[in-house]
Amino acid sequence: MNLVFLFFLIILITYAYAGRQGAPWVPTKKTDVERFLKLANIKPGQKMYDLGCGDGRLVCAAAQAGAKAEGLELSLLPFFLAHFRRLFQKNKKNIKFSFKNLWTTNFSDADLVYLYLTPHIYPQLKQKLEKELRPGTKIIAYVWPIVGWVPQQVDLFEGHPKMYLYQI
Repeated sequence: MNLVFLFFLIILITYAYAGRQGAPWVPTKKTDVERFLKLANIKPGQKMYDLGCGDGRLVCAAAQAGAKAEGLELSLLPFFLAHFRRLFQKNKKNIKFSFKNLWTTNFSDADLVYLYLTPHIYPQLKQKLEKELRPGTKIIAYVWPIVGWVPQQVDLFEGHPKMYLYQI
Protein backbone atom coordinates (compact mmCIF):
# COMPACT_ATOMS: atom_id res chain seq x y z
CA MET A 1 0.00 0.00 0.00
CA ASN A 2 2.80 2.45 0.87
CA LEU A 3 4.50 1.77 -2.45
CA VAL A 4 1.31 2.64 -4.37
CA PHE A 5 0.92 5.83 -2.34
CA LEU A 6 4.55 6.75 -3.03
CA PHE A 7 4.07 6.13 -6.76
CA PHE A 8 1.02 8.42 -6.92
CA LEU A 9 2.78 11.04 -4.81
CA ILE A 10 5.72 11.09 -7.24
CA ILE A 11 3.32 11.39 -10.20
CA LEU A 12 1.54 14.27 -8.48
CA ILE A 13 4.78 16.07 -7.60
CA THR A 14 6.11 15.84 -11.17
CA TYR A 15 2.76 17.10 -12.48
CA ALA A 16 2.91 20.12 -10.16
CA TYR A 17 6.57 20.78 -10.99
CA ALA A 18 5.88 20.64 -14.74
CA GLY A 19 2.98 23.05 -14.29
CA ARG A 20 5.19 25.48 -12.43
CA GLN A 21 7.99 25.26 -15.02
CA GLY A 22 5.84 25.80 -18.10
CA ALA A 23 2.37 24.32 -18.04
CA PRO A 24 0.29 21.55 -16.55
CA TRP A 25 -0.51 18.73 -18.94
CA VAL A 26 -3.41 19.79 -21.13
CA PRO A 27 -3.24 17.89 -24.42
CA THR A 28 -3.48 19.54 -27.81
CA LYS A 29 -6.80 18.50 -29.28
CA LYS A 30 -6.48 15.44 -31.52
CA THR A 31 -8.34 17.27 -34.27
CA ASP A 32 -5.69 20.02 -34.23
CA VAL A 33 -2.81 17.69 -35.14
CA GLU A 34 -3.60 18.02 -38.86
CA ARG A 35 -3.73 21.81 -38.51
CA PHE A 36 -0.31 21.70 -36.88
CA LEU A 37 1.14 19.55 -39.67
CA LYS A 38 -0.22 21.83 -42.37
CA LEU A 39 1.08 24.96 -40.65
CA ALA A 40 4.47 23.38 -39.89
CA ASN A 41 5.01 22.21 -43.49
CA ILE A 42 7.63 19.72 -42.31
CA LYS A 43 10.37 18.71 -44.69
CA PRO A 44 12.07 15.31 -44.32
CA GLY A 45 14.98 15.40 -41.88
CA GLN A 46 14.00 18.62 -40.12
CA LYS A 47 14.53 18.73 -36.35
CA MET A 48 11.37 19.42 -34.36
CA TYR A 49 11.00 20.03 -30.62
CA ASP A 50 7.74 19.91 -28.70
CA LEU A 51 8.20 21.78 -25.41
CA GLY A 52 6.04 20.01 -22.87
CA CYS A 53 5.11 17.21 -25.23
CA GLY A 54 2.57 15.54 -22.95
CA ASP A 55 1.45 12.22 -24.42
CA GLY A 56 3.60 12.73 -27.53
CA ARG A 57 0.88 12.90 -30.19
CA LEU A 58 2.47 15.86 -32.01
CA VAL A 59 5.96 14.39 -31.81
CA CYS A 60 4.72 11.16 -33.38
CA ALA A 61 2.78 13.05 -36.07
CA ALA A 62 5.83 15.17 -36.91
CA ALA A 63 8.01 12.04 -37.16
CA GLN A 64 5.50 10.40 -39.48
CA ALA A 65 5.72 13.54 -41.64
CA GLY A 66 9.50 13.07 -41.85
CA ALA A 67 10.88 15.13 -38.97
CA LYS A 68 13.42 14.03 -36.39
CA ALA A 69 11.08 14.84 -33.55
CA GLU A 70 11.89 15.22 -29.87
CA GLY A 71 9.47 15.89 -27.07
CA LEU A 72 10.47 17.31 -23.70
CA GLU A 73 8.32 16.50 -20.69
CA LEU A 74 8.64 16.90 -16.91
CA SER A 75 5.47 15.18 -15.76
CA LEU A 76 5.89 11.41 -15.39
CA LEU A 77 2.39 10.24 -16.36
CA PRO A 78 2.30 11.89 -19.80
CA PHE A 79 5.99 11.03 -20.28
CA PHE A 80 5.16 7.33 -19.83
CA LEU A 81 2.12 7.69 -22.10
CA ALA A 82 4.34 9.21 -24.80
CA HIS A 83 6.71 6.24 -24.62
CA PHE A 84 3.74 3.89 -24.83
CA ARG A 85 2.43 5.76 -27.89
CA ARG A 86 5.88 5.44 -29.51
CA LEU A 87 5.60 1.63 -29.38
CA PHE A 88 2.86 1.75 -32.02
CA GLN A 89 4.58 4.12 -34.47
CA LYS A 90 6.16 3.09 -37.77
CA ASN A 91 9.02 5.59 -37.67
CA LYS A 92 10.34 4.95 -34.13
CA LYS A 93 13.92 5.94 -34.96
CA ASN A 94 12.82 9.55 -35.55
CA ILE A 95 10.92 9.81 -32.27
CA LYS A 96 12.61 10.74 -29.02
CA PHE A 97 11.13 11.64 -25.65
CA SER A 98 13.30 13.23 -23.00
CA PHE A 99 12.52 13.76 -19.34
CA LYS A 100 14.10 17.23 -19.52
CA ASN A 101 13.47 20.79 -18.57
CA LEU A 102 13.15 23.17 -21.53
CA TRP A 103 15.18 25.77 -19.63
CA THR A 104 18.27 23.54 -19.63
CA THR A 105 17.95 22.35 -23.23
CA ASN A 106 19.69 24.00 -26.16
CA PHE A 107 17.50 24.37 -29.26
CA SER A 108 20.16 25.60 -31.69
CA ASP A 109 19.63 22.58 -33.96
CA ALA A 110 15.86 23.15 -34.26
CA ASP A 111 14.04 23.77 -37.52
CA LEU A 112 10.68 23.82 -35.75
CA VAL A 113 9.59 24.39 -32.15
CA TYR A 114 6.04 23.74 -30.96
CA LEU A 115 4.74 25.04 -27.66
CA TYR A 116 1.52 24.85 -25.74
CA LEU A 117 2.58 26.45 -22.49
CA THR A 118 1.21 29.06 -20.13
CA PRO A 119 1.82 32.58 -21.41
CA HIS A 120 3.42 33.82 -18.17
CA ILE A 121 6.68 32.11 -19.22
CA TYR A 122 6.64 33.50 -22.77
CA PRO A 123 8.80 36.59 -22.10
CA GLN A 124 11.65 34.48 -20.71
CA LEU A 125 11.12 31.74 -23.33
CA LYS A 126 11.10 34.34 -26.12
CA GLN A 127 14.55 35.55 -25.01
CA LYS A 128 15.87 31.99 -24.88
CA LEU A 129 14.55 31.16 -28.36
CA GLU A 130 15.85 34.41 -29.88
CA LYS A 131 19.27 33.63 -28.46
CA GLU A 132 19.43 29.96 -29.53
CA LEU A 133 17.42 29.56 -32.73
CA ARG A 134 18.87 30.01 -36.21
CA PRO A 135 17.31 32.36 -38.76
CA GLY A 136 14.47 30.59 -40.53
CA THR A 137 13.45 28.43 -37.55
CA LYS A 138 9.67 28.16 -37.19
CA ILE A 139 7.86 28.42 -33.89
CA ILE A 140 4.24 27.37 -33.54
CA ALA A 141 2.40 28.55 -30.43
CA TYR A 142 -0.92 26.93 -29.61
CA VAL A 143 -3.65 29.07 -27.99
CA TRP A 144 -1.66 32.13 -26.84
CA PRO A 145 0.41 34.52 -28.99
CA ILE A 146 3.97 35.45 -28.12
CA VAL A 147 3.89 39.13 -27.23
CA GLY A 148 6.44 41.16 -29.16
CA TRP A 149 6.58 38.84 -32.15
CA VAL A 150 4.44 39.29 -35.25
CA PRO A 151 3.07 35.98 -36.50
CA GLN A 152 3.60 35.08 -40.15
CA GLN A 153 0.30 33.28 -40.04
CA VAL A 154 -2.54 32.75 -37.59
CA ASP A 155 -4.46 29.53 -38.15
CA LEU A 156 -8.12 29.98 -37.30
CA PHE A 157 -10.60 27.13 -37.15
CA GLU A 158 -14.02 27.76 -35.66
CA GLY A 159 -14.44 26.24 -32.22
CA HIS A 160 -10.71 25.52 -31.86
CA PRO A 161 -7.82 27.44 -30.32
CA LYS A 162 -5.67 29.60 -32.57
CA MET A 163 -2.25 28.49 -33.77
CA TYR A 164 0.39 31.15 -34.32
CA LEU A 165 3.26 30.59 -36.74
CA TYR A 166 6.40 32.65 -36.16
CA GLN A 167 9.76 32.55 -37.87
CA ILE A 168 13.09 33.74 -36.51
